[in-house]
Amino acid sequence: MQYVMLVYQGDAQDRQAALSEQEQAQVYADYRAIAETAGVTTMPPLGTAEDATTVRVRNGAILTTDGPFVGMKEAIGSVFVFEADDLDAAIELAARVPAARYGGAVEIRPSAVYW
Repeated sequence: MQYVMLVYQGDAQDRQAALSEQEQAQVYADYRAIAETAGVTTMPPLGTAEDATTVRVRNGAILTTDGPFVGMKEAIGSVFVFEADDLDAAIELAARVPAARYGGAVEIRPSAVYW
């Protein structure tokens, strides 16, 4: 089954920035290892929530606002897809995401088709 992993940075970026160079190198190595894990499909890195533009269409008019769709502290920092045997395997991989241990979180959703 495919699982979509939504990585919420939370305070992780600030906490990671305060790490030593060696610790930061380990964080990057951890992300690289996840990207190289069999069954993982990565996406290009997302920009910051502050640089986001949200688009809505109301009564035929296109409306844009600065920022993410929802105002929250833990905006999505990245997304990847993992082909796993079961949810336990997906949880195990999500626990390896550095953001999860530095103040962020990883949300796991089974992939679904609605159309």
